[in-house]
Amino acid sequence: MFRTSSLRTHLMLLQVGIVFLVISVAGVVAALMQADSIRDAHQARLIGVAESVARLPSVIEAFDDADPAQTIQPIAELIRQASNVTYVVVTDAKGIRYSHPTPERIGEPVSTDPSVPLSGEVFVGTEKGTLGTSWRVKVPVWIDGKIAGTASVGVLESELTADLLERLPVLVGWLIGAAVVGTIGAFSISRLVWRRIHRQEPEQIAELLQSREALLHGVREGLIVTDAAGTITLVNDEAKRLLDLRSEVLGLRADEVLEAPIASLLVNQSEGEQLVLAGERILLAKASGGTVGGSRVGSMLLLRDRTELHGVLRDLGGARDMTQALRAQAHEFSNRMHVISGLLELGQVRAAADFIGIADTSGSPTGAEALASVGDPELGALLLAKGAICREKGIELVIDDESALTPSQPALSRDLITILGNLLDNAIEAIVHQGRIELLVSEEADSSVLIEIHDDGPGVEPGLRDSLWDLGASTKGAGTEPAARGIGLALVHRVVTRRRGTITVGDSDLGGAAFTVVLPPPTVLRPLHPAAIAIASSVANPAQGAP
Repeated sequence: MFRTSSLRTHLMLLQVGIVFLVISVAGVVAALMQADSIRDAHQARLIGVAESVARLPSVIEAFDDADPAQTIQPIAELIRQASNVTYVVVTDAKGIRYSHPTPERIGEPVSTDPSVPLSGEVFVGTEKGTLGTSWRVKVPVWIDGKIAGTASVGVLESELTADLLERLPVLVGWLIGAAVVGTIGAFSISRLVWRRIHRQEPEQIAELLQSREALLHGVREGLIVTDAAGTITLVNDEAKRLLDLRSEVLGLRADEVLEAPIASLLVNQSEGEQLVLAGERILLAKASGGTVGGSRVGSMLLLRDRTELHGVLRDLGGARDMTQALRAQAHEFSNRMHVISGLLELGQVRAAADFIGIADTSGSPTGAEALASVGDPELGALLLAKGAICREKGIELVIDDESALTPSQPALSRDLITILGNLLDNAIEAIVHQGRIELLVSEEADSSVLIEIHDDGPGVEPGLRDSLWDLGASTKGAGTEPAARGIGLALVHRVVTRRRGTITVGDSDLGGAAFTVVLPPPTVLRPLHPAAIAIASSVANPAQGAP
């Protein structure tokens, strides 16, 4: 079966073809240059011999003899033999020969046109004469300032060709040597290229590239790869989405396009996974170094989105706390019902009515009017859940009577839930058990939103306030899991920054920490939502909503 040649064979044949093409062209050019060199050398010699004959005194004096050929012929033959030329011919002004290698030709007119030398010019060229085609030179013979004849000296073209063929073997030897060296070099280079691409064929490389592209852009994890200099060499679609990279970043340095905490992971690889914030996304990142042959060639960063999981876990924790709080309320409500039932069985109807009237079922009252004034069902639900958690922990959650906010934008409502949820969680965790939290959420005269949260916990030390918004910084106790620390406040800070707002932390009149958030407008008030009033009422008096 026919088998397609390998890449190494293609490379070698291509290079050998180029080598032989170059050598062939170089050989032809060298041969032509050699032929020109031989012709130029003969031309110089022919001109010298011809001028010597034309100026020889014995030749000039013989022109006045009755038989010039008798004197000129022996001299011409002697010069011809001594100079190794094909012929030396001397003629008079009419072109009649006085000398010729074939004596029978003496006294005959020349077979070629003598007009050029008879006009006083030197003729150099190839002509066909009685001896054959020759490279010849013709010069005039001057006597007393007049042209008395011509002197012609020539070499057969066959002799020039023979001289060229005599020198070609050396040239061909050099060309063959160059071809051998070029072939060896082509074989070495093709083998080197083949080894550099790990002995893979183009089809295999194409398949690997397609598989890699499909894998990298199809996985749900983000992937960023940098070289040893910190330049980004690979980034897949998920990494662009998670890090919000809207422009092309290949070829740029990682520390120029990535946030500092994420870029530092590529430099300082850690053994385990770390939680990082990319914008407002919570990511789980793991960095590792790439090594080839024992030497580090770059770094790789794997990113997984944990924003939804973090929200689910937070909601699960809130639901668990709510369940515990409701279980405690149900147990307390059951005890109260037992007391009422017992009083009724004893016939103490009046006492049962008095007991119902004085029973305090709210646990930790937040104020129905203050909660209803928040006016947003989602915020009301959030405060309801946090109020239940506070009652379970013995914490009094007080919403300021001046709270009044009805945001019309769902995006702002979601941001307020993020801010309030994390700040309230932080305050609850700081108090741990038995304390007081005061909350104010209001809209100022310039339509900006003001949020104030005060607690009577341990507060925040002044030295930690500047770094409190960094990922990993936390006011929580040592009992919490490290992976859960330092995310809430960092996320709040980023949401506030995106909203072009401000967040500050200081000392509260209650003795703990005071967090103040100001979000700029626009915020539009709208009528109170009936669901908010219902939720607020159920928080203030849980007994009314009991089945």
